[in-house]
Amino acid sequence: MALSIGSLLGGTAIIESIFMWDGVGKLAVDAITMRDYPLIQAYVVWMAVIYVLVNLITDLLYHALDPRIRLGAVDG
Repeated sequence: MALSIGSLLGGTAIIESIFMWDGVGKLAVDAITMRDYPLIQAYVVWMAVIYVLVNLITDLLYHALDPRIRLGAVDG
């Protein structure tokens, strides 16, 4: 489920533009239209940070909830 966060983040721009909701996605689409490069870069970096943090939290929770997972263990 955590890997679908990227699709959800990307879909916000489309949904907010279609329904004319004010939000970060619509802000990004408007920035692309107006060629506001610093805002576009900030949006991309922010979405990347959110995606990486969600996946990091998912991996940490997976390690905590599943006792069969061991970090750095090499069998053999």
